[in-house]
Amino acid sequence: MHLKELGQRVRTARVRRRMSTEDLAQACGIGRRTLYRIESGEPGIALGTFMSVLWKLGLLDSIAGVANPDTDDHGKILEAASRPQRVRAHVPDNDF
Repeated sequence: MHLKELGQRVRTARVRRRMSTEDLAQACGIGRRTLYRIESGEPGIALGTFMSVLWKLGLLDSIAGVANPDTDDHGKILEAASRPQRVRAHVPDNDF
């Protein structure tokens, strides 16, 4: 997902909750300009700031799947390829 799309989603969530930019920014302890930058998808916003906005909108749980190692199919393939091959242990000769 791109930052602009993510910012648009935040804006849509804010508008649906009938919150002004001033109200949401104040509730998050940030300036309106920072909220505008988030909604515009500008890079450089601190992750903690972004997460506080999602929290105030009730959307913090929606980021649970971001960078989830359980859904990283490519990473799982690379990990499996780098595992050493199993070597059979030498079975001792039980011939007395």
